[in-house]
Amino acid sequence: MSYIVDSHHITMSVGGAREDIDFHVGVLGLQLIKRTVLFDGAIPIYHLYYSNAEGDPSAVLTTFPFAQAGMYGRRGTNQAREVLLAAPADSLNYWSARLNTRAADVRDATVFDRRRLLFRHPCGIEYQLVEVDDDPRRGYSGNGVPEEYAIHGIYGLGIHVTGLDTAVEFAADHLGAREGLTEGDRLALAAGKSGLGGAVELVVNRTDAPGTWTHGAGTIHHFAWNADTLENQADLKFEIEGAGYTDMSEVRDRRYFKSVYVRSPGGALFELAVTHNEGGWDCDESPLELGKRFQLPEQFEARREEILGRLEPIGL
Repeated sequence: MSYIVDSHHITMSVGGAREDIDFHVGVLGLQLIKRTVLFDGAIPIYHLYYSNAEGDPSAVLTTFPFAQAGMYGRRGTNQAREVLLAAPADSLNYWSARLNTRAADVRDATVFDRRRLLFRHPCGIEYQLVEVDDDPRRGYSGNGVPEEYAIHGIYGLGIHVTGLDTAVEFAADHLGAREGLTEGDRLALAAGKSGLGGAVELVVNRTDAPGTWTHGAGTIHHFAWNADTLENQADLKFEIEGAGYTDMSEVRDRRYFKSVYVRSPGGALFELAVTHNEGGWDCDESPLELGKRFQLPEQFEARREEILGRLEPIGL
């Protein structure tokens, strides 16, 4: 029986590289664990990875700063829209004070009887901090955020859809998702065995035009699930394709993990990721040096100076 363990990472197309680092490291206090490039396509684009203290797969946010290439997306419906992050219980007063001086469009909200802070990335992507009890993941305290307030990792993803039925069917049949609370136009689902980062919140949105699915600054590109093993990943791929969802990629080697991508009903692009034996964040850097050196896959290494010369200087 194939299964999903928990979340693995969220990947976004953002604006500038420097402003993205300032936001994720300087504002949210996350650890920069990897800087490399987008493996697909011909345009050199940074791929930046951020995480908590341990680099847990369920805590990783990755970004492509596409503004340098002049590529911008459109936020809309039938698209992943909201990055949901897990914060420690009783930490949101701290975060409210911090974000109100450093982030845009900061608002307090109560969703499913739980307090949240809503705010935006400088490129416009919507973020939410959700208070969570008894989260075993350890927040990173190396960038000025005390450990008792530091972000644990991913809470989940908000997806805007024009209708719920097919998105719920896909999540239930292939992600093992359980339905939870409903509040207005928002339906909560929970996927994964561990309960870490597996919240999927479907928001019925028939007002906005459809959002873009390509790379483009200001949009979420995909949400990755932890498929645990290569064998389980293969079983999931076989099962999903067999159900008729043939808009699915072959296995792609991302150096640190191996991935399969599928476009789900409702528009969200999902990835099934596995951190394999030859991968992991420390396959090319020691755990104490994560994010310190610009990493390139072997096929790009001969072009290091050329690629660095075409990328935005980030001063690291």
